[in-house]
Amino acid sequence: MAKVTLVFAVLLVALGLAGYLGTGSVHPTALIPMWFGLAMGACGFLAISPSEGRRKLFMHISVTIGLLGFIGAAAEALRGYAHAHAQGIEPDHIALASKLTMAGLLLIYVNMCVRSFIAARRARQE
Repeated sequence: MAKVTLVFAVLLVALGLAGYLGTGSVHPTALIPMWFGLAMGACGFLAISPSEGRRKLFMHISVTIGLLGFIGAAAEALRGYAHAHAQGIEPDHIALASKLTMAGLLLIYVNMCVRSFIAARRARQE
């Protein structure tokens, strides 16, 4: 799962940079997916270890970061859309797409990690 974490980290960094550069480098908050990707990438890199304890620790930290990122991105997407709708204006579609993409990527990542953790526990018990 450490290598999968690195793949998702690269995708989040690319999403953050694309959002930031795609908006003319005006909105630094577009870089938020990049920061989550860098944190997850650091954990993924540290999880590539022969030590089972170290691998488990950093993968659990990484999935926690992913879960917090998913909750934050999904909540912010809903809040931004509801706020724009309440004011009768169009939401910022680029920001909304970026938040939903981040939420989707992190939901997939967390799901994959949980399934992997369950499979690893079952394999240890047998």
